[in-house]
Amino acid sequence: MKYNRLGDLLISVGLITQEQLDFALEQQRQTKNRLGQVLIQENVITEQQLIDALRLQLGVEFIDLADHIPEARLAAMVPKATAERFGVVPVKAEQDTIYLAMSDPLNFMAIEAVKATSRKRIIPMISTIRGIEHAMLGLYGNEDATRAIEEMQRERSAAPQAQAAVTTAAAAAADNTAPTVRLVNSIIERGALDGASDIHIEPGEGDLHIRMRVDGVMRTMMFVPRDLQATVLSRLKIMGGMDVTERRVPQDGRAGFTAKNREFDMRMSTLPTIFGEKLVIRLLEKNSGLLHKDKIGLSHEDMRKYLNLISRPSGMVLIVGPTGSGKSSTMYTMINELNSQQINLVTLEDPVEYNVSGISQVQINEKTGLTFAGGLRSILRQDPDIIAVGEIRDSETAQIAMRAAITGHLVLSTLHTNDAFATLDRLVDIGVEPYIIAGALNGIISQRLVRRICPDCRMACKPGPEELLSLGLDQQAVPQVYRGTGCPACAGTGYLGRTGVFEILILSHALRLAISGGYNREEMEEIIRREGRFIPMANRVRELVLAGVTTVEEARRTVFVAGEL
Repeated sequence: MKYNRLGDLLISVGLITQEQLDFALEQQRQTKNRLGQVLIQENVITEQQLIDALRLQLGVEFIDLADHIPEARLAAMVPKATAERFGVVPVKAEQDTIYLAMSDPLNFMAIEAVKATSRKRIIPMISTIRGIEHAMLGLYGNEDATRAIEEMQRERSAAPQAQAAVTTAAAAAADNTAPTVRLVNSIIERGALDGASDIHIEPGEGDLHIRMRVDGVMRTMMFVPRDLQATVLSRLKIMGGMDVTERRVPQDGRAGFTAKNREFDMRMSTLPTIFGEKLVIRLLEKNSGLLHKDKIGLSHEDMRKYLNLISRPSGMVLIVGPTGSGKSSTMYTMINELNSQQINLVTLEDPVEYNVSGISQVQINEKTGLTFAGGLRSILRQDPDIIAVGEIRDSETAQIAMRAAITGHLVLSTLHTNDAFATLDRLVDIGVEPYIIAGALNGIISQRLVRRICPDCRMACKPGPEELLSLGLDQQAVPQVYRGTGCPACAGTGYLGRTGVFEILILSHALRLAISGGYNREEMEEIIRREGRFIPMANRVRELVLAGVTTVEEARRTVFVAGEL
């Protein structure tokens, strides 16, 4: 690679003039930033133009780091402090050579610094600034875990094999500096800070696979050597209050965790597999448990319907959707809205997800005979105003809940169905009489969660005919839609966070008559069309696509694939 100055190189290829270079050099003296960064910030050139010029003129290879996480061993070759100081990241190592991703391959101070610390030959590669930041997070985010793994392997080789796992985990319970504790804590902390809802510890034929679910999609976090599997699982079992010696039957546990001054509840579950026990951790942030109605994604019209339903003194409100669609969050939002000193609010849950002060929360325990149906009977003798039932699972629970709604209580509950009509079908199928449904049910809230486009990498694009056709949109009327290109903020996915998509059916007098008269679906659909107040979920998600909140692909994945055209 030729040792040229960046400014001279860019002038030679015609990207900038001498006047622009002089101005940028003056800005550089004031800001102390790299020249390339100044030129990009001042909109003299784009980052892609800079990359193309350097790649062609210097013969430096480009590497796309959006989906690339360097091997963990590279963190030991280039210290984190050096990488952060110079904005570089090692991406590959071969014998005595390190391939170093840089936004400015003419930064020879960075190359010499890495060469001095690694004592290896350096081959620079060019990448985007965001790509380097993403790869740096993936590499050094697991650095503490990598060091802990190395220490654990050294300890294991020095300890008797039969006692290694139990001894190490037992010591870890009392010593917060033990490598096992540091490894487990780094896994949980990484998941918590990345916004994961679940962390999966999965044994395989080779390594222990650590994955996390972020915005509803699974993402690989790291791999742990198989010989440390028992030690890691033992530590987690101790944290969750489970039996360390029992590996043949599923177990459940619970623990608390604090990461960066944020408090989390952890629900743990083990499951025996052919390669050992799998453990899943559900992460629930305490401060975000009590959501506000303005933050769950309700549109103006849906908000009016939502407030209508929770303001009624009696009747049942059902929140429906598939697993992972945010039903529990919506129910806790309602609970938070209704909770006051003037009412007696009792919940019946399995499990209790968030602790809410001022209400009575009951944990289902079928081993002792405390079922949903039995607990509901007992709650009715406790003078309740509002009852929240975590889930209706059987005919008996549905019958008792409906009769409680008819006799003057406001009842909130969830049900696993796809939409409002499927909910009515399900209630009839499990044996609830149509006249009881008509008398008890106030409304049905059906919902899904869709991923939001990352605001940092959101860009407009022209939709294809097939995309528009799949959403029932006219290509002439839709000039552009939006998608995320992928950046460090969203870990290269193009999405950051989720929002709810709702359809709310409030039972009118005409609908109640139709249900009690025998539940004729065609007649009900005609009544709904005639009243004109029901807005299908498909319409809501189209609005989000056109507003640039989510993508066509996400709308098809979450709503339209479910058959709601």
